[in-house]
Amino acid sequence: EIDYLVADRIATITLSRPDQLNAFTQVMRDELIDAFDRADSDDDVRAVVVTGRGRAFCAGADLSAGGDTFNADRRDRSGVTAKTIDGVPRDGGGQVSLRVAASLKPVIAAINGPAVGVGVTMTLPMDIRLAADDAKFGFVFSRRGLVMEAASSWFLPRVVGISQALEWVATGRVFDAAEALRGGLVARTYPADELLPAAYALAREIADNTSAVAVATSRQLMWRMLGADSPWEAHRL
Repeated sequence: EIDYLVADRIATITLSRPDQLNAFTQVMRDELIDAFDRADSDDDVRAVVVTGRGRAFCAGADLSAGGDTFNADRRDRSGVTAKTIDGVPRDGGGQVSLRVAASLKPVIAAINGPAVGVGVTMTLPMDIRLAADDAKFGFVFSRRGLVMEAASSWFLPRVVGISQALEWVATGRVFDAAEALRGGLVARTYPADELLPAAYALAREIADNTSAVAVATSRQLMWRMLGADSPWEAHRL
């Protein structure tokens, strides 16, 4: 349900269920985790670009299971029960987000269309988010009687600030790329046909001019220091 391609020292991960607006499934979860494992183990990969096929980035969780979509007792296609922490099932989006956060390579999201629910929360641990100027975003959980998932209660306030995060989550409304840019969710917006070239240009800037070890170490230092109590912790490291 994804495509994985390496070219010019850039790994491209493409969510590839275009007829379903790239809706997130357990299969996609497993394939995304595997793709980041592959990128980390490949010394030729210097940066990762994540995008969607078709007119959407990711329209959120696949709801084709109806009421069982968020049923913790349901089993996946292999018949294996969900992974747990202290007996509590882990959400699939959270497994992907934490794997992205652990990446040794910088990750660029090229958000080509609607990114809603897990479709936007999975991008929060990605380092740079670029968007098409007609993309839409939504942290729609409250409108479905759900709480935030994919570790987004940690990531979102750190990315955009607590006030902006609470406005988007409390209302659950869908908003446009211009608002995402003003709110700090995305770094830049582009006409749709310029989005991927811009993402690749940024990835090549990293690949051509930087030390892989320095970038990997700096990435982990900055993410981990978001939870530090003082700059002295960074100084000790």
